[in-house]
Amino acid sequence: MKIACRLFLLLSCFFSTLSYAQQRFVISGYVRDSTSGESLMGASIGIKGTSSGVQANTYGFYAITLPAGEYTLAFSFMGYEAQERTVQVKASQNLNTSLVPKSFQAREIVITEKRKDENVKNTEMGKVELATEQMKKLPALMGEVDPLKAIQLMPGVQAAGEGNAGFYVRGGGPDQNLILLDEAPVYNTGHLFGFFSVFNADAIRDVTLIKGGMPASYGGRLSSVLDVVMKDGNNQVFQVEGGIGAIASRLSIQGPIQKDKSSFIISGRRTYADLLAKPFVKKTSSFYGSGYHFHDLNAKINYRFSDKDRLFLSGYVGRDVFRYRNAGRSFETDIPWGNNTATLRWNHVFSKKLFMNTSLIYNDYKFQFSATQQTFHMNLQSGIRDYNGKLDFDYFINFRHHLKFGGNYIYHRFTPSSISGRQDTTTFKPDNAFRKYAHEAALYIQDDWEISPQLKVNLGLRYSGFRQIGPYTRYIRDGDGNKIDSVTYKWNEEVRSYGGFEPRIIVRYAWNERNSIKAAVTRNNQFIHLVTNAGSTLPTDIWVPSTLNVKPQYAWQYAIGYYRNFNENAWEASGEAYYKDMQNQIEYRSGYTPTLKDPEEEFVFGRGYAYGLELFLRKIKGKFTGWVGYTLAWTWRQFPDLNGGKRFPAKYDRRHDLAIVAMYDLNPRWSFSGVFIFGSGNTTTLPEKFYFVEGVLMQEYGDMNGYRMKPYHRLDLSAVYTPGKKKKKNRKFTSSWAFSIYNTYSRLNPYFIYFDQTGAVLNGDLEIKAKQVSLFPIIPAITWNFKF
Repeated sequence: MKIACRLFLLLSCFFSTLSYAQQRFVISGYVRDSTSGESLMGASIGIKGTSSGVQANTYGFYAITLPAGEYTLAFSFMGYEAQERTVQVKASQNLNTSLVPKSFQAREIVITEKRKDENVKNTEMGKVELATEQMKKLPALMGEVDPLKAIQLMPGVQAAGEGNAGFYVRGGGPDQNLILLDEAPVYNTGHLFGFFSVFNADAIRDVTLIKGGMPASYGGRLSSVLDVVMKDGNNQVFQVEGGIGAIASRLSIQGPIQKDKSSFIISGRRTYADLLAKPFVKKTSSFYGSGYHFHDLNAKINYRFSDKDRLFLSGYVGRDVFRYRNAGRSFETDIPWGNNTATLRWNHVFSKKLFMNTSLIYNDYKFQFSATQQTFHMNLQSGIRDYNGKLDFDYFINFRHHLKFGGNYIYHRFTPSSISGRQDTTTFKPDNAFRKYAHEAALYIQDDWEISPQLKVNLGLRYSGFRQIGPYTRYIRDGDGNKIDSVTYKWNEEVRSYGGFEPRIIVRYAWNERNSIKAAVTRNNQFIHLVTNAGSTLPTDIWVPSTLNVKPQYAWQYAIGYYRNFNENAWEASGEAYYKDMQNQIEYRSGYTPTLKDPEEEFVFGRGYAYGLELFLRKIKGKFTGWVGYTLAWTWRQFPDLNGGKRFPAKYDRRHDLAIVAMYDLNPRWSFSGVFIFGSGNTTTLPEKFYFVEGVLMQEYGDMNGYRMKPYHRLDLSAVYTPGKKKKKNRKFTSSWAFSIYNTYSRLNPYFIYFDQTGAVLNGDLEIKAKQVSLFPIIPAITWNFKF
């Protein structure tokens, strides 16, 4: 607490010194979409005739400090008509601006909605922004547009597996990505056991990934931040849109509650494979009652009390439900899992320069597995629940300084595993929930400071702390694993605490308008961990906190990059090299199988490090757009208790990763796109020797992840047809047909390898062969989308 108080005192003193009186005036306000009232996050506001300018924050708010005089302000945002406004600056004033979307020029926007030279001028490294309209043009598995799969097409980001929505960033594990939905952490992002994400593209406005220099305003993870922002809802007119696809249908309704002041959006999605299959499964079938579906619902309302106050309330509910019935064996199982999130936010403008956002956040992730066979029943549960409070301030000092500071607090409740059961009248409910509780808090301050037109820095400092509390019982075991004693902690009694500073610094040097070099050094702490035996987003993965036995992860990342725009900003190019050193990495011990022990007693700890080079070239103007991303990378792990203490490649180590994305707008009716992906094969551990012991076939495994599967590659194609668009530009009802082909040449990419045994030793014809399992051959899909 002393350190936290000192940090707040330092922040207050620094803030006070920057507030000196001067003969300058402040122009501030919001930049919005004229057709929907949506805030334009990151819109550019410049002074005509100079190179000076600022960007609006996440909520579209900006502030410019100017001496008295006459100025022409230029407002711009990619995909919108630029607007100039002449102002007489004699006193501080509000200046709200609404930009009009481009009708036809917007068809050229493909990569991101941002100003044309932002990648060269800003201090952000490894940042990727995707607009929903761009994602809808890309080929999609089974026609389902997925923001997480679009992110996987960027350098430094790898897919967790064939068709999987999980991802790895720069050698980090799946738990090292902070995934936010309207500021609420999402702990499991997968539907259909990870093949689709929980994000419905119709409800999403923007997706931003930061994988390089993470600003001090973010924390709690080592590798990246994926910030997903929901639409606010159209506050001008009512609008309905949706689609009918191969596996799911969607419907979104949005509109004003009170025009220009408040709006809402409700967006739902559901699979219907179970509904379609049900009529074809007879009641006499052994599998009658089996099925699977997922559904999710996004909702958001907002109210603008004035230009100084605005309230937002958003929420998400998602569920996967898997049922299996086998009447012949009197066996049935139910596996439901899902997320709930809710975010209440209040924006307040204290002055022309000072903007505040206060957030109250709730999120809850649950997984349940239940199985019944005759008179035996078993139930397994796990999950994590958070109560979160955030306070963030933006202080626009002048053109050169944008100060941001704040803090957050989270109360965690973890349920790593809870097993119960019954046999006839006997109930089996051991004390094995191992529920854990913790406080997590952080304070931060960061300054985006343009020292000169050539030199700009982003300086940040974050202090984060974590405290495990009771009720909690710690068991002491003998050498054979038997309990011999215990220590009990009362409610809110400290079990163990951790904390530390996280400095962040990013430097940009630009010697002209088209070229810059950036370098970043960042330190991150992570207090909660996902422990898994398989890939990402599987519901059986468990989240565990830092405890007496589990230390926090921390990492240093060093990055340097070169950025260049050419041909009047029609092309952007960049190259980034990075090195990441990760401590206190977690894995299960060798040969682990689930038991009634606390899962943390089965963990081993070690070090990880990763390094690589990312190359990126993209075209953002014209009818033909797209990008090429290539990553050359190494990812290593080293654990004293695994692989004989020798280093081994991580399961997501991939030497080469290439993505080529091309999009072409032929005319107002037809647009085409294609994606080609190539990657080195995933690593895996396989047996090297087979032998018999007393007639039982035994196997001896080689080095951990010592075998690499065949390279992965595939080609996806899509076409979008908008009928009648050319004839009736202003009609209220519009629709389109999206045709896609996943894995066009039906490449059988390896998913995993197993060994099959045929014959017998006694007959002399025993044969053991390695066999490859592949998931998806060529998959065509058609989706009908509509809007009115």
